Amino acid sequence: MELVTHKAFRFAHPRAAVWAAMADVSAYRRWWPWLRAFDARALATGEQWRCTVRAPVPYTVSFTIAFEDVVAEERARAHVSGDIVGTAELTLNDEGEECEAVVRSDLAPRSLFLRVLASTFPPVARYGHDWILTTGAQQFDERALSVGARDTTT
Repeated sequence: MELVTHKAFRFAHPRAAVWAAMADVSAYRRWWPWLRAFDARALATGEQWRCTVRAPVPYTVSFTIAFEDVVAEERARAHVSGDIVGTAELTLNDEGEECEAVVRSDLAPRSLFLRVLASTFPPVARYGHDWILTTGAQQFDERALSVGARDTTT
């Protein structure tokens, strides 16, 4: 089972402020209690982040994000490997005085446990993935930007 995602979140802040908050990788564990382990130095081309995530589902996912192309205040493209594999991209767009963050990913389970779970209970895998994105955007907005995010998925 592949998890193909295209979600957009709008933040009531200019793109530069949203990017500045996203670039503060030292704050991630304070914003996101479900981020159980996180090792990252910067949001930059060539960086590798090691992450362990625990969504409100009965499993933990560990993976590495290898950033292939990062352009400050515009986009970040990466390859994901570990318990899940695939690609992910974040694009920031101006929406008047606000910023829209668009997340696109094409991920698949690699670990045996996640492959079995995804093929047997696809709604559980989709729920966990979507929960991380939606809750993560809300917590980022509340804790890093102090304004409520709105899911603008089309």
